[in-house]
Amino acid sequence: MVVVIDNSKKRPRHPEKQGNADSPLLRKPDWIRVKAPGSPEYARTRNIVKTHNLVTVCEEAACPNIGECWSQRHATFMILGEICTRACAFCNVTTGVPLAVDEDEPARVADAVVKLGLRHVVITSVDRDDLDDGGAEHFARTIRAIRAAAPTTTIEILTPDFLRKDGALETVVAARPDVFNHNLETVPALYLNIRPGARYFHSLRLLQRVKELDASMFTKSGIMVGLGETRSDVMQVMDDMRAADIDFITIGQYLQPTRKHAPIDRFVTPDEFDAYATTARAKGFLMVSATPLTRSSHHADEDFEKLKAARASIAR
Repeated sequence: MVVVIDNSKKRPRHPEKQGNADSPLLRKPDWIRVKAPGSPEYARTRNIVKTHNLVTVCEEAACPNIGECWSQRHATFMILGEICTRACAFCNVTTGVPLAVDEDEPARVADAVVKLGLRHVVITSVDRDDLDDGGAEHFARTIRAIRAAAPTTTIEILTPDFLRKDGALETVVAARPDVFNHNLETVPALYLNIRPGARYFHSLRLLQRVKELDASMFTKSGIMVGLGETRSDVMQVMDDMRAADIDFITIGQYLQPTRKHAPIDRFVTPDEFDAYATTARAKGFLMVSATPLTRSSHHADEDFEKLKAARASIAR
C-alpha cells in the first residue's frame, strides 16, 4: 500500500508556490512504494510529537519514510514553526508569514528526545528570512537544551542557508552539533526554477565555512534527482561538494507533492542510484546514501555510526 498524506487541512499555500500550472502526478514505480504507517510504535511516536506540540518535517514534507521511521521512534523535529518564508518549487512545507518564535520550543524538543529515547536526533527548520539571524540562536538554544537533557544523544542539524545573515553560521557552529547538514537540493542549472530564493555557491560556501570554523565537525549535504538534471550535472555537484570538504552526500528521488509543485522529469532507477553511490565513494566521500527513498534524516542514527567509523578507519 502506498502512503497517502492528507494535506487538505494545511494552511493555503503562498501564491508564488502556486505559480506553476497543474502537472499530472506520475504513477510511482514498484521501487518507490512503501507500506502505510500503522504500528503501535508509530502511534506512540505520533502521540509524543503531538503532546509536546512539536512540528516534524516527516509530516510537513510528506516524507514517504514516515511509517518506517516513526515505527522505530525516530522523528525529525522542525523548529521555528511550520510556515516558511520561501516558496521552493519542490517543497511541501507551507509558505507565508511565520508566527513569532516559540521561546519554549527548545525545552519541549529536548523533553521529546528523552521520551523517545533517541540516541541520535535530527533538527531542521523552515527558512526564517524574517529574523535578523535567520533563526540561528534558536538552533543553538535547541542544541544546548538537548545536551542538558540527553547528554549522550548525538545531534544532527539540517539548516537553512542563512543567506545575508551575518554571524548566523558562527552562532550555530559554536553550539557544536555533531553533524552540520545543509542541502544543495538540486544542480545549479535548475536553481532558478526549483530553488529560486537560494544561491548554489552560497550554500557550498556555507558548508565549506563550517569546516573552517571547526574541522572536526561532520558536514553533510544532499540533492534530489528526477528533476531534469543530467548525469554530468550530478558529477559536477559531487566535485563541488568534495572541493568544499563535505563528508557525507545523500541522493534521493524527487517526489512531486502536489500538482502545483515542480513536475517529476523521470524516475531514476535503482541501478542508476547504485552507480551514483559507487562514483561518490570513488570521489572520496566518507559516507554515501543514494537510493530512491534516501532522505536527509532517513537512517541518520545508523549513518552517523558509519560516518564515525569511516573517519576512524582513515585515521588509523
